Amino acid sequence: MRDPTLFRSAGRQYYGMAVSRRGLALLGGLPLVCALGLLSDARADPTPGMCRVVDIDFTPGGFPATSQDPEIVPQIVAWLERADGAVFDDDHQRVKTMYITNQTGRFGLGNRPGRFDFNSGPNWPYGRRVTVFPVWANRHGLTFPQVVYQNGEDFNLSHPAGDSSPEAHFCRPLMQTESNWDAASCPSAVYTDKGVFGPAATALYPPRIDVIPSLKPQGQDSSSVAEYKKTNPFDAVSQASPRLGAETTVSWPMPFDLPKGEYVVFVEVALERDFNATFSARRYPSPTKEEIPWSEYGVAYRGQPSVVYSVPVTIGSVETVATTDTYAGYGDPGPDPALDGLTPTYFAPAGTLNPPDPVMITSDQPNTGAGRLLLTSKGGQLFRVRVDARPEPDLIAPAAPGAMAVVDTQAGGATLSFIAPGNDGTVGTVAGYDVRYRVGDAPITSADFDTANEAMYTGEVVTAGQLQTLVVANLLPETQYSFAVRAFDNCRNTSSLTTVAFTTAPRKLGEVDACFIATAAYGSLLANDVEMLRRFRDRMLRRSVLGELAVETYYTFGPAVAGLIGESDLLRSTARDALAPLVRWVRAVH
Repeated sequence: MRDPTLFRSAGRQYYGMAVSRRGLALLGGLPLVCALGLLSDARADPTPGMCRVVDIDFTPGGFPATSQDPEIVPQIVAWLERADGAVFDDDHQRVKTMYITNQTGRFGLGNRPGRFDFNSGPNWPYGRRVTVFPVWANRHGLTFPQVVYQNGEDFNLSHPAGDSSPEAHFCRPLMQTESNWDAASCPSAVYTDKGVFGPAATALYPPRIDVIPSLKPQGQDSSSVAEYKKTNPFDAVSQASPRLGAETTVSWPMPFDLPKGEYVVFVEVALERDFNATFSARRYPSPTKEEIPWSEYGVAYRGQPSVVYSVPVTIGSVETVATTDTYAGYGDPGPDPALDGLTPTYFAPAGTLNPPDPVMITSDQPNTGAGRLLLTSKGGQLFRVRVDARPEPDLIAPAAPGAMAVVDTQAGGATLSFIAPGNDGTVGTVAGYDVRYRVGDAPITSADFDTANEAMYTGEVVTAGQLQTLVVANLLPETQYSFAVRAFDNCRNTSSLTTVAFTTAPRKLGEVDACFIATAAYGSLLANDVEMLRRFRDRMLRRSVLGELAVETYYTFGPAVAGLIGESDLLRSTARDALAPLVRWVRAVH
């Protein structure tokens, strides 16, 4: 899934800060209009038609997809600190987070149910990854309630059916031997436990904010899920992971009252399964079957720790550019393998930025260790991180997107197209688009645009006058929607709206995992009763002619029935009740 603000221009990727998608008043409570201003003696005085921008340039490395494994992309966070270590006056924090990849900032990678040392795999859904950004996490000065499984069993990959709700982002846990291990999408419909705030523990990472809760007693989610979005302050700066090897620019509009002076931009980069001689699957092994059920699912992920780059920069009334081609140090190296793994302990105090060490961090190879950000050349200068802080004049807002057409509809999404506006009226290239939707045919207006649902989409932004295509996902089948799109530029000037209404296509009966009906009824292939039924099928039914005939009949009609059951909470509950006598009998003979 790519972030809405991702686009490419002249072979580069650009990420505009997502505040433009959330409403212009979200960054630190400050009213972000184009008049962000030039700097005076101490602070920026608003000047019409002027904003101030920090661009961070880098090229991410990682592990491309192979015939055995999916692509592994880095997680990245960038933040600003004052060079003297003082707090910012407006929020009394040491850190202003400028950019964070979606998996951690939006989908709760660091604060979700399950042990931190669970295995990993394609779109893995469980395990709070407390080692992803340890330096940033311990410097931002915030704490959050810790998310745990609703039944409190944080050592188990499985979860009760009543705690399982439809999942729009993650996949179910997979074994490396499964055919879908190297696929880019989930093999079937997925249900996960979205968790609940624990009774006492706190976390340094935010929970996920993408879930529309289905609350109990009618649904499966806890009341905490409705609070997740309220506790996460990083929605405005969360963006998609950049493509491997693509020159990327992260653009952050500075608050208008940010004082001039000396600052440091930090970029912390984490990459799972980035093994070397010091950090290997052997030294940091996966939990065993004695420690957790379902240990055969996934693979060990804990390789080299996070790597941090730092760039001192002067923010003033003129443009300044600074670069670095080396890493500043590495984060805490991860859990001590001598311990039981339930609580991570580190070789250094939490949040320590350890100095460069060639034994700990591979430093002479691209895509790994210190080479997670690749050397890039610009203007004859090599760098891994480049920071450009500058005032930017912008007197003209983008024109409105052209009349919008629905090119194609699917059961869970649609493809929209329109003639692209320009950065200045009908000239240039906009920074991105803000896309909102509402169920029903009532058109979205400028008065209620910010209260409508944000639509995740994919699409590369094109220059003015060209045909712009956006693909939206995670919609319901056979449902009427009203969509609205507006463009924004680097100074966060926004266009007027363009709207369209349409109805999605009917649901398609697709392939569902083995044990179709039971999986749909219980919501997870790993639900304990589903696993028991699968073993009964394989060990007993397939040993007789009648049993094999029953299995083949089930495989003929099961997917169609499961497709209906999986989309209805009522039918899922009814199916579980219907399966209950069989489950009790299998338990008795198993």
